[in-house]
Amino acid sequence: MTHTILLGCIADDFTGATDLANNLVRAGMRVVQTIGVPTAPLAAGVDAVVVALKSRTVAPAEAVAQSLEALRWLQAQGARQIYFKYCSTFDSTPQGNIGPVTDALMQALGTGFTIATPAFPDNRRTVFKGYLFAGDVLLSESGMQHHPLTPMTDANLVRVLQAQTAHRVGLIDHTVVARGAEAVRARIAALQAEGVGISVVDAVSNDDLLRMGPAFADLPLLTAGSGVAIALPANFGIAPSAQAAALPPAEGLRAIVSGSCSTATNRQVLDFVRRGGAALAVDPLQIAAGVDVAAAALAWAGSRLAQGPVLVYSTAEPAAVQAIQGRLGVEEAGAMVERTIAAIARGLVALGVRQLVVAGGETSGACVQALGIHQMQIGGQIDPGVPWCHAHSAAAGGAGLHIALKSGNFGTDDFFTKAFAALQA
Repeated sequence: MTHTILLGCIADDFTGATDLANNLVRAGMRVVQTIGVPTAPLAAGVDAVVVALKSRTVAPAEAVAQSLEALRWLQAQGARQIYFKYCSTFDSTPQGNIGPVTDALMQALGTGFTIATPAFPDNRRTVFKGYLFAGDVLLSESGMQHHPLTPMTDANLVRVLQAQTAHRVGLIDHTVVARGAEAVRARIAALQAEGVGISVVDAVSNDDLLRMGPAFADLPLLTAGSGVAIALPANFGIAPSAQAAALPPAEGLRAIVSGSCSTATNRQVLDFVRRGGAALAVDPLQIAAGVDVAAAALAWAGSRLAQGPVLVYSTAEPAAVQAIQGRLGVEEAGAMVERTIAAIARGLVALGVRQLVVAGGETSGACVQALGIHQMQIGGQIDPGVPWCHAHSAAAGGAGLHIALKSGNFGTDDFFTKAFAALQA
């Protein structure tokens, strides 16, 4: 039987894909997230598919190639609208990859106009007069200016995007959005008449997203963070429903692995430890020295899993991180930690873990690949942008596994504790 979908989504990293899928489920859509581009048609009927790529920091040409491959598969499944999802911090380099991928998708879809808004008010990412704010400060003052791979030193999205795209970039500001969908449509028409191909859109609240959503119903392509997703299911006549988030019952042992050094994740690790949780820090210096850190971590976890959730996380002082990066290069240093955390995740599942939280975007990508996960059913939200999912894992012998993929910057301080409580509710 052939299944067709309403909305086809292409995400540039794995946790970002889950973040988007979560918002669609909250608004009533049944959603499957695939890990990479599938090689076969859909096996079950859903409303939307999110294809998760690891394309955020690869070379622009490779990001374009991966995204176009995903587009072709989604079109073959009958997708009526395409959604290119990037991070709510819009992080990219002057070369891309947001602009080049957007240009390529526009050309492939034969459209001369799309929008761009990373706004996600639930996680305090807002856009005002084209400037992106993280909480109460400009993105360029939020700590993102120090990101090791994609430092964001300019919060003006029109300027940032214009450097990456061949299209002229414009702005639909908050005064237009506040007047509703008809005003947004009129502004789109005016921008197109001026030769604008991509427009940044202001949003400082969920009400803004809901007002603009209907105006985007007829656009072949949307580019955004996950926020605007809350307004899209209604365009297809879909209303919120608890059934959209239903997952099989949870069972098995519980664990957390983290490869993120973000401020939010560091607080979550501290909170877990302060509550008496069993936690083990793995040292990147030992990994670089050739120590079998994964084997040691699994030996440590094996005797503790029966007593409750265990946490294995990577940590290093900034000077140590810089020393490793200087020796191995930034990309290889990060990949080294990701491989180790992924090996630990695979080993934990082999030990009987069936409820797993993974913290960190790149870490999540490495872990789902190591676990042999090809697609995930999206369930209920733990915190904004982070749902529980259910997947079948080769590392579990094909058995079911509940997994939560948490972006480094997402979640409250008690996220690790509350995640498992939410699964039992």
